[in-house]
Amino acid sequence: MRNIHAGKPIRRAAVGILALAAFLVPAPLATAARADRDDRTSVITLPGATGAEGIAAGEGDTFFAGDLLNGNIFRGDIDKGKARLFITAPEGRAAVGMKVDRDNDLLFVAGGETGQAYVYDLETKKTVRVYDLAPAGASFINDVTLTHDGAWFTNSRAGELYRIPISRDGIPGDARTLALDAPAGTVDEGFNLNGIAAAKNGHLLIVAHFGRGALYSVDPDDGSNRLIDVTDSSGAPVTVTNVDGLVVRGNTLWAVQNFLNQVSRIDLKGSLRSGEVQEVITSKNFDVPTTAALFGNTLALVNAKFATPAASSFEVVLVAARSRG
Repeated sequence: MRNIHAGKPIRRAAVGILALAAFLVPAPLATAARADRDDRTSVITLPGATGAEGIAAGEGDTFFAGDLLNGNIFRGDIDKGKARLFITAPEGRAAVGMKVDRDNDLLFVAGGETGQAYVYDLETKKTVRVYDLAPAGASFINDVTLTHDGAWFTNSRAGELYRIPISRDGIPGDARTLALDAPAGTVDEGFNLNGIAAAKNGHLLIVAHFGRGALYSVDPDDGSNRLIDVTDSSGAPVTVTNVDGLVVRGNTLWAVQNFLNQVSRIDLKGSLRSGEVQEVITSKNFDVPTTAALFGNTLALVNAKFATPAASSFEVVLVAARSRG
């Protein structure tokens, strides 16, 4: 993998996302409040951010969030309700989905239209490695998840995933490409694969297909996959419209539906062949949330504000991950 740091069309990526937003944003936006019921602030500002898309849970109450347009990384605390600039990225980077490898103090970041992925050392704040996963401008490296031995990235413009192995010594290795079979691997117009999460102790992956509003379970060994049939409590089929970031804990999946300003909490069944929507979480503070991180019974989501091109501030919103009582 060769390192390339400059001259990437980050602004073009933002323009493309905003154009997609103008086409897909529904009216009216969901506004029902579902804020976490404790004394923490429910909105945490990312000071100086010019865009936002990804968030990841670190140790304890620590989160990391990225500036979509310039790749900068913020570090915050959900208990203190504050965040600050943590890493100033080299020119030409972007920050989309991200995950923290807590065992090795590494942050994995998807690079959007650059076609790249970045690995940062959270102790030194230095870049460990830059990966060229796909051609710049013709790809969109969107999100990332971690298994026990590697990081997996999605590409919203190709039916494939990328794996970066992590050695027992915590050293990222060379990336490889996993081509996906149909149906998940079939490429449509617009955005395709988006969010990704590990399930069943990393033996399966779940990927979100933005354009279809669908979820697929993927075998990471061979790329075979199947549609997860999602229903409501009556058994009626549910389309997970505008599905973006995913969070999985046990048999529960939280699917962020960005332009709908909501999160669907889904109970996964058996071998991930089906799932039932248990509740839909909304908040008056949502403004096109894209990805989420889970802290106990609290979800932290970053507002991308794709429907507000002139947005001058960006923030993290805290909500209860499930109803209490």
